Amino acid sequence: MLIERKSGLTGQWHEMEIDVTDEQIMAWEHGELIQNAMPNLSPDEREFIKTGITPQEWEAAFGK
Repeated sequence: MLIERKSGLTGQWHEMEIDVTDEQIMAWEHGELIQNAMPNLSPDEREFIKTGITPQEWEAAFGK
């Protein structure tokens, strides 16, 4: 699924193709912890869904 989010760091809009279902997104939106709703995703993918921050932005702002 193509996910589009606005970065909480830069305000820029980004897109990321993520292997997630509508049901997983809805479970998270209804209060399920993201790591439980989407255990198949990487931490970077979950961070993008929550905040719109890309791995590149994260590294530029906070280092590795």
